[in-house]
Amino acid sequence: MEKNQDERREQEIVYSRSVKAGKRIYYLDVRKARNNDLYLSITESKRRQGEEGEAPSFEKHKVFLYKEDFAHFTEGLQDVISYVQNQLGTIEERQEWKPEAAENEEAAEGDEPKKKGLLGFLRK
Repeated sequence: MEKNQDERREQEIVYSRSVKAGKRIYYLDVRKARNNDLYLSITESKRRQGEEGEAPSFEKHKVFLYKEDFAHFTEGLQDVISYVQNQLGTIEERQEWKPEAAENEEAAEGDEPKKKGLLGFLRK
């Protein structure tokens, strides 16, 4: 019975995109509700290092955004992003997180971080 529930859960996702951002990954999933309506499920997955000898775990947080709220959410998100950009100017894009680089904390000389807008990942 658990297998049927897992299969049904997978069938709910009709479109998906993942966004890697440092130690976090954001999953943007368009899901189909029981009434065939579509909604957006945003999941933040953050890697947590376990104790010595333990495997790392992932902490997950979800937000569900329904189509009737898209316009208001987009307006609010654009407003706060504009505010941050106006306060800080150019926002440097986060470099790809690599566990071995985090441990060594050594950056190659002459590497310049790429600069994009705060929502550069949405424009790919």
